[in-house]
Amino acid sequence: MTLFLLVSGPFTGGWVWDEVAARLRAEGAAAHPVTLTGQAPRAPGAGPAGTDTGLETHVDDLVRLIDGLGDGGPGEVVLVGHDYGIHPVLGAAGRRPERIARVVYVAAGMAEDGDPALRFVRDEAVRDRLTAATGPRPADVPAPVGEEWERWGSTEGLSPAARERLDRLAVPQPARTLTEPLRLPAAVADIPATGVLCTADGPGIGMIETLAEAGPPQFRALAERGVTFFELDTGHWPMLSRPGDLAGVLLAAAAGRGHRLPPPVPGRTPAPDGATAAADRPFLLDVSVRPRERTSRIDLHLPEADGPRPAVLFVHGGPVAADARPTPRDSPVFLGYARHAADLGAVGITLDHRLHGLTDYGRAAGDLAEAVERARAHPLVDERRIALWFFSGGGLLAADWLAAPPPWLRALAFTYPVLAPPPGWETVPSRFRPVTALASAGRLPLVLTRAGREHPDFARTVTDFLDAARAHGTAVEVVDVPHGRHGFETLDPTEESRAAVRHAMRSVLARLTDAPGGEA
Repeated sequence: MTLFLLVSGPFTGGWVWDEVAARLRAEGAAAHPVTLTGQAPRAPGAGPAGTDTGLETHVDDLVRLIDGLGDGGPGEVVLVGHDYGIHPVLGAAGRRPERIARVVYVAAGMAEDGDPALRFVRDEAVRDRLTAATGPRPADVPAPVGEEWERWGSTEGLSPAARERLDRLAVPQPARTLTEPLRLPAAVADIPATGVLCTADGPGIGMIETLAEAGPPQFRALAERGVTFFELDTGHWPMLSRPGDLAGVLLAAAAGRGHRLPPPVPGRTPAPDGATAAADRPFLLDVSVRPRERTSRIDLHLPEADGPRPAVLFVHGGPVAADARPTPRDSPVFLGYARHAADLGAVGITLDHRLHGLTDYGRAAGDLAEAVERARAHPLVDERRIALWFFSGGGLLAADWLAAPPPWLRALAFTYPVLAPPPGWETVPSRFRPVTALASAGRLPLVLTRAGREHPDFARTVTDFLDAARAHGTAVEVVDVPHGRHGFETLDPTEESRAAVRHAMRSVLARLTDAPGGEA
């Protein structure tokens, strides 16, 4: 018999799983909804739980429960974690890997070793408060009420009765459960895993496949590990909105079924711009190897020139794993773009910024601002003629420069950009919304290279951006690559792609000089 240990997300206890558990039992499985320390409903008017509860407390709860099953317990234990619940689930699985048949993520983030659950909290005010908190025990997070639940996830599919139940039974979440880092032994990677994606709340399987092929290495690992996936067309609380369907998915997951991602292509490594690059695949254009100066996080590729020249700073996408190699500025794509700019007489500048997770945009923006100042201070850079060129997920970093463009910023360029957080990126701070920032861009020239075979979720952000530009009277030159994919420079090195790169570069350089034809 399979035993499902069902672990809830923040503010909720085992009660949230009642209907799912009943349906699992009706199918012959054992099901145990877990109420972790401090998560039981409290009497009206009751004060705080009075315990200094943290993530490790909840991991201990689950380990004791697993140990209490004894050697004669169920043959297979499937740990199911919803939202925050995946953190204690993974912590317990790491301590007792030999007892766990599978881990199931339900509307949960891809937590890694050292990650606090706070990294995946969507409510920006809560993230800011707990990040800035001092002292040994920050105040607990009050339970949401009514429309406040939307700050934690989509409520689509919830009936009025389910919403009332959430309001009535929810309890404050102990702050330390969100701020303590997860300790995740390597053995967890060997436990079979399944992701249940709620498509009204976040990405679907199509987006995960795109990221596994073309994004951060942690997504590539999903294909390598054989992680299975299911989709449910509902919001963040499927145990309340679709309990029967969720029970069926959990049974199928325990049986090893589900969608598997295509295996990685041999010889390819994820490129930090969001493309998939072969380590031995050159840039799609023939470019010269120019003198390069490395200063802090930036490299300057220098043209043949006597005096200061205009500069283009290329901003990679992400998130990028901190240990990814090559780093962005050493990848074929960004070396190629920077050298191409230098061949045409401008200084091509590449940057390694620290966008390692969706909540790192503030840090990455600081790295970019520092890089710009370093570049403008270089004696071979004309500080009055600078362009910034954003790629993939780095497009969100353009918001600051659209909101308040300085006089020396002559153009912004974008290539297959993400210009608003797509589903699943709700933890990106609200400051990074280029679509909104367009209202202040004025007459700043914009050049946007659009991939015709872009992922639909990314493509929608570009459409929204162009619609907003028209509404604000902001001119955008669009360079189309009709048959190009996200990362077409390496995936689709066709003449169409080459022409698009040349066209976009000439257009950007034309904004940096008064000379005809775009020659810098």
